[in-house]
Amino acid sequence: MLFGGCTCGVAPLSRRGLLCAGGAGFVSALTATLIGASRTALAQELTARVPEVDYLAVRIVTDNRVVLFVPSEQRSGLNIERRMGPNLSPDSPPSTDLGGEFGLAMHVQSRRGEEERNLLVDFGYTPEILLNNLAILKIDPSRLDALVLSHGHYDHFGGLVGFLAANKGKLKANLPFFVGGEDCFCTRENIFGQFGALDRKAIIDANLSLMMAQAPAVVADHAFTSGKIAPVSFEKPLLPTKEKVGVVNEFGCFPDKMSLAKNTGTFIPDDFEHEISTNFVVTGKGLVVLTSCSHRGIINTIRQAQATSGIQKVHAVIGGFHIVPPLDDAYIRQVIAALKEINPDYLIPGHCSGDRFYDLAREAMGDTIIHSAVGMRLVFAA
Repeated sequence: MLFGGCTCGVAPLSRRGLLCAGGAGFVSALTATLIGASRTALAQELTARVPEVDYLAVRIVTDNRVVLFVPSEQRSGLNIERRMGPNLSPDSPPSTDLGGEFGLAMHVQSRRGEEERNLLVDFGYTPEILLNNLAILKIDPSRLDALVLSHGHYDHFGGLVGFLAANKGKLKANLPFFVGGEDCFCTRENIFGQFGALDRKAIIDANLSLMMAQAPAVVADHAFTSGKIAPVSFEKPLLPTKEKVGVVNEFGCFPDKMSLAKNTGTFIPDDFEHEISTNFVVTGKGLVVLTSCSHRGIINTIRQAQATSGIQKVHAVIGGFHIVPPLDDAYIRQVIAALKEINPDYLIPGHCSGDRFYDLAREAMGDTIIHSAVGMRLVFAA
């Protein structure tokens, strides 16, 4: 029997054999063999009032831009800490320094009273840049309380496997790893061809607890995910990739966990139903929304955080806004008008936000707009 290039006989099934088996039996056997019932769970749904924190610091670990020699500054309700110089050693030139790449990773530190939590949201494009930057920024992976992956694109999970390998035995046991649903594991391709698939086995082998967060979920007591981001605005998000349901050579998404409409056996347009934002409420300030990429639309992403939390005041939005060509100036200005209506205190676009969006937003919203850069630390306090 052929399945995704596999040839299966009638011998007892190995893991590869399970992958070739096809059908509901294949999925059940693979799930039991590869994951184990104790390794995957539905995340704790947000059913009561959203958590609040007194202090929040978001560090840009991986992003497209590295900027030096720009001073730190203090604004109303926000400290912007920037790295002034390179990573120097006494009496010698820098042997390493922060690197930029087309990807995104953010470290988040929050406090509520004496209680502290640390998250890593996304993992950039390569482990080399992620590990290098974490080391220079002195971020200790052993202190992490949760990991969150916003969506199944390589520029957000590419550094994950190398990160897990480098920190084997150092991470907390059963560290929760949040994704927005099974869709996150599907194989994807872009206009250049194959675009990878998230390595489920590496996650399980690293002794992480895989948390499926299709609905809004609590993360490490201090944060909450958006759940599925509803299309409530005028936005017409770009669809830069295609996805395919199925598992081949231990990579992919389980057919019985996916909708029948997506079980076509072929690549179909990627609707990013699994994409999630990570959100905080800072006491007295309002929502801080970590968008990651906003494939579902930046306005939709913010509106989902508002609807989930019941809080309308938006203090800051940080991450990729995904407003890039072929979206034209008229569309970009419409997005900016909607952002002005939401009236956030700060917008910190980075990664996939688009230079034209930044230029027009800065023109329309002035100092509300702050350009993201690797190493930047944004500190919000009650």
